Order: sequence, then structure tokens, then C-alpha cells
Amino acid sequence: MVYCWRVTRSDATVQGFTEHDEDLTFDSTTFVASSGFTGTKINSELGLTVDNLNAEGALSSDTINEDDLAAGRYDAAVVELFWVNFEDVSMRETLLKGTIGEVKRSETVFSAELRSLTHKLQQKTGRNYRRFCDADLGETRCGVNLASASFSSTGTVSSVTDNRVLVVTGLSPNTDAFYALGKLTFTSGDNNNLTIPVKVHSVTGGTTQVVLWEQAPFTITGGTTFDIFAGCDKRAETCKTKFSNMVNFQGFPFIPGNDALQAYPAQGGANQDGTSRFNSDG
Repeated sequence: MVYCWRVTRSDATVQGFTEHDEDLTFDSTTFVASSGFTGTKINSELGLTVDNLNAEGALSSDTINEDDLAAGRYDAAVVELFWVNFEDVSMRETLLKGTIGEVKRSETVFSAELRSLTHKLQQKTGRNYRRFCDADLGETRCGVNLASASFSSTGTVSSVTDNRVLVVTGLSPNTDAFYALGKLTFTSGDNNNLTIPVKVHSVTGGTTQVVLWEQAPFTITGGTTFDIFAGCDKRAETCKTKFSNMVNFQGFPFIPGNDALQAYPAQGGANQDGTSRFNSDG
């Protein structure tokens, strides 16, 4: 009996691996033996404790390589673990289905933590009552079309500092801070198709600068092209003035804050006559 792993990445690429010394095939997937995969014991307990194990393997251009790991293509990838009779693959059992957790890598070897589906029960779900919108810009609840020319643009990198601070050209619209908290997707170069959140968008003296929240995994060079999308700070005022989308705002801007909850009557105090604490137009 041997372990077999099937990994479905975020880009829908399916890969199969096995610790056996020969390739095995079932469920339309070939589980490659040359990957050098090995697995630890599975820690499994009763109740809602997360089952987990670590899988180790060699970095290889034919299987899992350092570039794919650095690019985040295995982040939250779906993993299925099988216990298989290598002499008759129809005799097999699914031991675990979950996602890839922490990934560590050295020069030639990687180690990936596999977490069972139980870990999702430990995540916070549902909505909270708060002033800020809890929808992601562009999703169904939001309704903003980020692909429209009003909220997106193409651009070209002119120069780069620290592989995250970009001087760019070609943005339209190019109002200061318009793309801050948005997203940038590279459309050429070594980072092609990778998306990284935008921290800062500034326009000073005719120079446009875009600062990414994190360094790109591969070197950005002058002439690299990209698509960039508007950002939102989740405030009702921004939803109303920047996106004209207040009807779809998913927050609760009129919830009294701590100042109102802790307020007490005082001579000359404001909003003590029973009138609204907010403007009538919201």
C-alpha cells in the first residue's frame, strides 16, 4: 500500500504524485513516481480537530518547482490523499481531502502541510454589523463592474525599486490614490498573469507611482505591461462619491459609534433634542 496525492491548483491544473516507485493511474489522473514525494503520519483525532500531515518532495521542473511555489499557484490548492494498493489501484481509500497550508522550501526540497476540510470550521463566517462594507469590490453583492474603463486601466512600468515600487505610465483615469487598495495584474514579463494588491497610488509632478503591498516573486523590468483596477476603502462616502453605488453598500453606516453609546446629557450638548444624528441624505 502506498500514498497517492492529487493536487488541484488555483489555476485548475491537476497534478498527481505517489511515493511508489512506479507511476499509478486512476480517476483519469496519472500519479507520478519520479516526484520524490514522501509523507508523514496522519494526525487524526475525534471531534473537530484538524487532521494534518506533511508531504515532502524534491523541487523539479517536471513536478512542483520553485517558480510555481513563489508565484502562489499552490496557495489553498485542493488536495486529495489516497491509500492505494499499487498492485490493484481499484483497491483504494480516500484518507483525507483538504487544502495546502504552510509551504516551506529550501534550495532543492519543499515541505507542504496538508489540512483536512475540518479546518474550515475554525474560520469565522457570516456577516458582522459594522460601518464599513464587507463586500469585495466587484463581487456580486457589490455590483461594480471593475472591467469598465471607468474603474480600470492598462499601464506600462518605466522603472522599478525594490521590486514593488513602480513608476508607471499610461493610466487613465489617473487621479491621485484612485487605484490605492486595488489590484494589479501583470500582462507580460516573468510575473505574467500574477495579481498583487496595490498599497499606494500617487501622482506627483506628472510622475505616477504604484506601490505594491508585497514584492513580486520575479524581477519586474521596464516595459512590463499590466492591468490595474480601482480600490475601495469600504467607507460609505467612497461608495457614494467614487462608485455611485450607495444602493449596494453592504455596511451599516448609521450604527452609533462608541462616542454615542457612552454619551450623556450635558448643557449645550449636540443631538439632544431627538433629531437624527445623521444628515438626511446619508
